[in-house]
Amino acid sequence: MTECECSKKRKHRGENEYRSLINRLSRIEGQVRGIKNMIENDAYCTDVLVQVSAVQAALNAFSKELLSNHIHTCVAENIRKGDDSVIDELVVTLQKLMK
Repeated sequence: MTECECSKKRKHRGENEYRSLINRLSRIEGQVRGIKNMIENDAYCTDVLVQVSAVQAALNAFSKELLSNHIHTCVAENIRKGDDSVIDELVVTLQKLMK
């Protein structure tokens, strides 16, 4: 596991969560490669834009799943331990997501 530049915190994910997130990312990666191939093969602009929209929707679905997992695990666990600072962190995260 590589060190994230933005945070020193870690999150161990269970097998199901890990597999689900990795599968989503693999599908998104494939979609992005497909868009690259479309550009390389001179695909029509509208067709490319439709695929870009599909990738954006897939990334949004990934973010929703990850956020839900975060709230149910990291946020809930820290609140149970009496650490309410995780609420402020969540608010800042939501503000960034809602740009």
